[in-house]
Amino acid sequence: MTVVHPALILTAHGSVDPRSSATTHAVADLIRRQRPGLDVQVAFCEKSTPNLGDVLARLRGPAVVTPLLLASAYHARVDIPAIVAESGADALQADTLGEDPRLVDVLRQRVAEADPDHTEAGLLVVAVGSSHAAANARTASLADALSDRWARVAVAYATGPQPSVADGIEQLRAAGARRIVVAPWFIAPGRITDRVAAHVAAAGAVMAEPLGAHLLVASTVLDRFDQAVAARQAA
Repeated sequence: MTVVHPALILTAHGSVDPRSSATTHAVADLIRRQRPGLDVQVAFCEKSTPNLGDVLARLRGPAVVTPLLLASAYHARVDIPAIVAESGADALQADTLGEDPRLVDVLRQRVAEADPDHTEAGLLVVAVGSSHAAANARTASLADALSDRWARVAVAYATGPQPSVADGIEQLRAAGARRIVVAPWFIAPGRITDRVAAHVAAAGAVMAEPLGAHLLVASTVLDRFDQAVAARQAA
């Protein structure tokens, strides 16, 4: 009996900014290097091509739609399940990446690259806000995960809920931080991170790069894929 291994459909938000698509394809390349022989395809929820629905329509076997998304927010909870259901494809959805310790390590690396000497610095982690309170609460937990290295850590949101980036910077300065380093909790750069960067520069702070196409990002994606495959086999 021939065993058909599922494809990994790496699914990102999508953006009119080409840097977002380029980062997604770079992560896909890293996954292929880590797992030779695995069929890795790229798809997007909106604004970029190929669209997830189109990729699912071309499938000739099972697949795991694996989100290249940090938070379990609207795209992960609503958009992707609806597209998968509508397609009728033999596909299931893996979990989002979340606040995986490996991704926190990548964030630490990006901050160290931007500000090697973090003495007396306050760290502001900036993420996309969500209308889903549980997603915001999980993002806010990053402050605790990073407090072992930075005495002053805060989380702010580039869109949606409070505190805003300006609020976060003010909070850290009020707590005694003499310098502010902003760490974007984003996979890829884009228009939102550009807006954050402009605000950060105007405030006299330093901003690190997004997580980007990092081996630890790719390995976290593979873990989510493997977990979904194992759950399907156990069902």
